Amino acid sequence: MSGIARMRSVVIDCPDPKALAEFYGALVGWDVINQDDEWVTLSDGGQVRLCFQAAPDHKPPIWPDPEHPQQFHLDVRVDDLDKAEAAVLEIGAVKHGHQPSTEGGFRVYLDPAGHPFCLCVAGAGD
Repeated sequence: MSGIARMRSVVIDCPDPKALAEFYGALVGWDVINQDDEWVTLSDGGQVRLCFQAAPDHKPPIWPDPEHPQQFHLDVRVDDLDKAEAAVLEIGAVKHGHQPSTEGGFRVYLDPAGHPFCLCVAGAGD
């Protein structure tokens, strides 16, 4: 089966990206390949990465309480943002009203259940 995109990253919002990356790095044995104050990326050298993004007002989920749901979003890599956008809209995604940057190499969408995900071209956030 041919998909619209290829899995790129699982991104977890948290108050302290470095601390959470250290935890998951120890848990899964992956290494930090990129970090700054607001973003840390772990990888095992494969195509999929695990990333941690600063969210200063983060409220942790109280699973399975629907008032405090789990929080994460997926980044998937595409070759052409416009073609991929048309394809994801056709299968039920909605383009999010907030787009952080028109030059950032990525766009934000909501899946049919309202979870955010990003279509990214090579170089965006790498």
